Amino acid sequence: MAEPAIGPGDHLELIDGSGFIFRAYHALPALTRKSDGLPIGAVAGFCNMLQKMLEARVQAAADAPTHAAVIFDHSSKTFRSDIYPEYKAHRPEPPEDLRPQFGLIRDATRAFNLPCIEMEGYEADDLIATYARMAEEAGARVTIVSSDKDLMQLVTDLVSICKPGLKGQGDEIIGAEGVREKFGVGPDRVIDVQALAGDSVDNVPGAPGIGLKTAALLINEYGDLDTLLARAEEIKQPKRRQTLIDNADQVRTSRELVTLCAEAPVTDGPADFALRDPDPDTLLGFLRLMEFRTLTARVAERLGVSDLPPAAAPEGSSAAAAAGPKSAESGAAASADWEDPALKAPIDPEAYEVVRDAAALQVWLDRIEARGWVAVDTETTSLDEMQADLVGVSLSVEPGQACYIPLAHMEGGTADGDLLSAPAARAPGQMDREEALAMLRPMLADPAILKIGQNLKYDLKVLARHGTPVAPIDDTMLMSYALGSGLHSHGMDALSDRFLSHQPIPIKTLLGTGKSAITFDRVPIDKAAPYAAEDADVTLRLHRILKPRLAKEKVAAVYEVMERPLVPVLARMEMAGIKVDRDQLSRLSSRFAQRMAGLEAEIQELAGQSFNVGSPKQLGEILFEKMEMPGGKKGKNGAWGTGADVLETLAAEQGSDLAARVLDWRQVSKLKSTYTDALQTHINPDTGRVHTSFSLAATSTGRLASTDPNLQNIPVRSEEGREIREAFVAEPGNVIVSLDYSQIELRILAHIAGIDALKQAFKDGQDIHAMTASEVFGVPMDQMTPEIRRQAKAINFGVIYGISAFGLANNLRIPRDEAKAFIDAYFAKFPGIRAYMDATVAGAKEKGYVETLFGRRIHMPEIGAKGPRASFAQRAAINAPIQGSAADVIRRAMVRVEPAMEAAGLSGRMLLQVHDELLFEVPEAEAEKTIDVVRAAMEGAAHPAVSLATPLVVDAGQGKNWAAAH
Repeated sequence: MAEPAIGPGDHLELIDGSGFIFRAYHALPALTRKSDGLPIGAVAGFCNMLQKMLEARVQAAADAPTHAAVIFDHSSKTFRSDIYPEYKAHRPEPPEDLRPQFGLIRDATRAFNLPCIEMEGYEADDLIATYARMAEEAGARVTIVSSDKDLMQLVTDLVSICKPGLKGQGDEIIGAEGVREKFGVGPDRVIDVQALAGDSVDNVPGAPGIGLKTAALLINEYGDLDTLLARAEEIKQPKRRQTLIDNADQVRTSRELVTLCAEAPVTDGPADFALRDPDPDTLLGFLRLMEFRTLTARVAERLGVSDLPPAAAPEGSSAAAAAGPKSAESGAAASADWEDPALKAPIDPEAYEVVRDAAALQVWLDRIEARGWVAVDTETTSLDEMQADLVGVSLSVEPGQACYIPLAHMEGGTADGDLLSAPAARAPGQMDREEALAMLRPMLADPAILKIGQNLKYDLKVLARHGTPVAPIDDTMLMSYALGSGLHSHGMDALSDRFLSHQPIPIKTLLGTGKSAITFDRVPIDKAAPYAAEDADVTLRLHRILKPRLAKEKVAAVYEVMERPLVPVLARMEMAGIKVDRDQLSRLSSRFAQRMAGLEAEIQELAGQSFNVGSPKQLGEILFEKMEMPGGKKGKNGAWGTGADVLETLAAEQGSDLAARVLDWRQVSKLKSTYTDALQTHINPDTGRVHTSFSLAATSTGRLASTDPNLQNIPVRSEEGREIREAFVAEPGNVIVSLDYSQIELRILAHIAGIDALKQAFKDGQDIHAMTASEVFGVPMDQMTPEIRRQAKAINFGVIYGISAFGLANNLRIPRDEAKAFIDAYFAKFPGIRAYMDATVAGAKEKGYVETLFGRRIHMPEIGAKGPRASFAQRAAINAPIQGSAADVIRRAMVRVEPAMEAAGLSGRMLLQVHDELLFEVPEAEAEKTIDVVRAAMEGAAHPAVSLATPLVVDAGQGKNWAAAH
């Protein structure tokens, strides 16, 4: 087949997609999809623009374009940031309700069957300049559809600009004369004028005090910028002369910034953009999915379609907030019985392909590019992403079609205990790892290809360590989590069993267990391939099932705003890690050992005999047999129960110093074993830092969980906890910065329950615990004692968790009757809280779930239980909307923080999230600015989704270690 060509007689239309996005966003009021509240205003405006352009082409057939493409900005920095780091540094981050629409607008472009082009490191304007040059050199005419004045430097006899008209106005075609009217110079001197005048929006400095008119006068007088700067001393006006002399280098830098790159290394060309009619099923399916009923009808009429197809995202959808291929539309127009026929393909692990060379891999890459999506999975030697060795990669493009690319399998060698007495050799039939990754990298980074994974954060980190970024992504684990939080596990095997009625190959059958277990690189390729490729196949099938349900069940916005965007943020944060002072930990370990020994001596003295304090059996015998304390209960094994709740009750109600000291001993023992000892083993030998892993789907409420090691449970207020925090340190020249939401759950409770006194106290910046004590106990604020305030604080926080009189008595170590009186007085003073609790429990029983302020559903399968489980389920239902809303706020904040810091030119890194706190490591000189920028992002994290009646307040600190910053 002959290569497509472009030349004289052809007309290329280059559409400034990024410009259209913001134009569409501001042209329409805020619109949301009725079925789930997903923001779609910009998508609607964008689709209307494309449709009007198609209709205009029909009307102007003689002048209609023969080729067209939509060009977008890539999200990453460009080469201009290397020239001038402050370039575009002051640009505000996109509105929150616009972010989920970026991917949808790219999906819309593909649905209209238009090329969707972007490139990392280059702006859309650079790509437009490149394609315009290529087409012009071939003799074709070019129209750039944009209102961006920066593109006017590209105007020639063959290149013009079409500035779309506002409502009721026609489009404006700009040629050389139009450019002269705008800039006062011809297109060939636009760059010189812009370099002199600068641009405050993009933070291009220019020459201070010289605007567009003066710049044009100077360029017209001296001919060009170089001549002007060389002869600056001849200028008669003193201030203007000195400005040009003093800022000559700055002006030259500005010229570099405003000059569009017409040599971007694009892999396609204008000839590839030949116009094709949209596929009716794809376009109408997408428009129906977005619930654009009027536009759907208009397009259907134009295309001559009477039977509308099912609502569906276009194939290759990179960010559709609601659907996988051919998914059922939510709402009244939905076809709920629709079933993806591709899912009926059998799961046959023996049918998967093993890719052993570059030619075979290229076949798969071509298939992926044609489809626009791929399920990806990695196989490694360890669960620790920071030390795991990449062994192989699996890909799947259609149900039943998957492959495994082995990269580092070994064979041979003889085992001798934990060592190999004979070295293993690389197994034959594998690609060189770097060769394979070099082929995979462009695809994995291609913004037009959706990468689908299960718990994809793990794979992102493994691949990032091998120089391979991955974007955009979808994560089936997080889709399941958004849909079924609190209902079931979200691991792949569990989801496969639940939704596909298929049990994947168990990993234990390959690796074995115990001391004889092997790592994946030692699994023969013929055994590894079926297991590995099956994971990719199953993941792709799960995606096709779960993605359509997001919109139907009205949680698409939760997934798009708070789940998916957080994956790369957490991956970067975990890879950054945090430095730990090993010597400090060793010293603390010794000190804690001494403290434990002292407590043991005290405990044994109180017991009147020596015994093993760490033995629950021996402790139970001391407490309930020798000392005859009440309330003891034996378990099924015949031993006395000595859990924390038992000891806390004995300490509170019986005044047992022995029980209190054992609790202290257990706390110090746990800190020693969990932190001062274990943390030393978690220091990465390559980075010298500790890299925790955050689980996004481990809790029902949306709270992140930290594992390997858990850095979220270090006591905040105890002396021991502070000492451990002192071991988390900044690198030389840096400081640790901590920003922490102040009493966020109480603020959310005041908002949700509508407690006017609490809302006003927060607005006035009062001491909320002292205010509560004053209200409940009738103590004037100026007579408040620390003890009364402490009691009110315990009630305030206890209420959030549905605390009982029994629990409050243990917390305050007071009699249960006194605790009950406190709680009764609290509810009498704030009856709205009891009303909230009752309504929340009733709603949970009716619907089976509760919701956060941001639409996250937390399912409560136990809410109808009887007996002790009922009480627990009701307390969980009361707490979940509060804790879940707080978790949503900090998730939203974490997504906002990185772009805000980047826009401000800050180089610090986010290291940890500890529930309501974010921890950063930043250069000392940037600490104050970082606090200002991050605080603003955090305090605004609830908006615009929710207008809280109580302001969010963030406390901040900095220091050489975590304790000093807290």
